[in-house]
Amino acid sequence: MTATASGPVISAVGLTKTFRIFDRRPGLGGAIQDIFARRHRLLTAVSEVTLAIGRGEAIGYIGPNGAGKSTTIKMLTGIMTPSAGTIRVNGFDPQRERARYVHTVGAVFGQRSQLWWDLAVGESFDLLRHLYDVPKADFAARLKRFDQVLELGEFLRTPVRKLSLGQRMKADLAASLLHNPPVLFLDEPTVGVDVVTKTRLRGFLTELNREQGTTILLTTHDMQDIEALCRRVVVIDHGRIMHDGDLDALKARYGARRLLQLTLHAPVVLAELDLPRDGVEWTQKSPVELAARIGAGADSAAVLQQCLGRLRVADVSIEDAPIEEVVAALYGGRAG
Repeated sequence: MTATASGPVISAVGLTKTFRIFDRRPGLGGAIQDIFARRHRLLTAVSEVTLAIGRGEAIGYIGPNGAGKSTTIKMLTGIMTPSAGTIRVNGFDPQRERARYVHTVGAVFGQRSQLWWDLAVGESFDLLRHLYDVPKADFAARLKRFDQVLELGEFLRTPVRKLSLGQRMKADLAASLLHNPPVLFLDEPTVGVDVVTKTRLRGFLTELNREQGTTILLTTHDMQDIEALCRRVVVIDHGRIMHDGDLDALKARYGARRLLQLTLHAPVVLAELDLPRDGVEWTQKSPVELAARIGAGADSAAVLQQCLGRLRVADVSIEDAPIEEVVAALYGGRAG
C-alpha cells in the first residue's frame, strides 16, 4: 500500500461488496418450486480491499473478468454503496457527500456514455459546463486544448448517437475533464477502440498525469495501456488483491522470463549446439537466429556469457517479458 507524505488522495479500507443472488433451480419442477420457496445465495464481488493512492499517481487496476474491478470503481465513484469498509477520496465520503464529491472527480466507463444521446457533443459539453459551474473562459480554454489533442472539432455538432466508438470515447474523456478534476477514474476506456485512437488517448492521459498531476485509476484488459501510463499496478482476483507494487516487482514476483535473441555470423543447427539448458528454453527462428526464454531462476548475464564464448555472435538483445505474459503467469499460478 503506497501513499504520499501528505496522505493518500484515494483511501479504501476493508472495502467489501456482497450481492444477494436469486439461485434458480433447473427444469420445470425447479421453476414450480421457485414459485413457493425461492433460494438465494450471497456473492462477494469485492472482499476487504485496502488501497492508498497518492496524489499524482497513475495506477493500473487489473484482473480477469469478474475479478471485482468495475465494482471497486463504482464504489469509489459513489455509484454503488459498499457492504462494508470505508472510502475517502479527496477528503470526501463518496456516498454521504456526493453533491460536493462529484465536482472533484471525473469518470469514464467504456461500456456506458455520460453524454446525452440525442444532443450534439458540443451541446452536451455546454450542459456539463452549467452542471459543474465551470467559468466560460476556463471552459473555452480546456475545450481548445482537448480539441488539439483529441480532434474533437470534427464531430462537436454531431449527435452522440451517431458517433463512432472511438469518437465517443474521445468525447467522454473530454467530458470527464471539463471541470478539471484532480482524480480521474477510467474503467476500460479503450475497449473496442482502434489502434490510432488508443495511441492518442494514451498520450493524452500520460501528458495529463505528468503536467497537471491528475491522479488516475485505470482498469483495462489492454496491457499496453498499463505499460504506457502506469508505474504501479494492483492486481485483483476473486475480489481480493493479489499484488500491489510497481511493474518490475510484479515481473520479479511472478517469474517472468526474459527473452535473449542472438544473430549469428554463420548458420547453425540448434540441436547440435552445446548451450545452457537449465532454466532456459531455446528456439531457432532461422539458420542464423536463436532465441532463448530465460526463467526467473536463471542468470541472464551468465547465459549470455556462455553463448558469446561458444558462438560467433553478430548481434544480441535482451528484452523483458511482455506484461501480458507476466499477468498470464500470475493467473496461472493462482489457478494452481
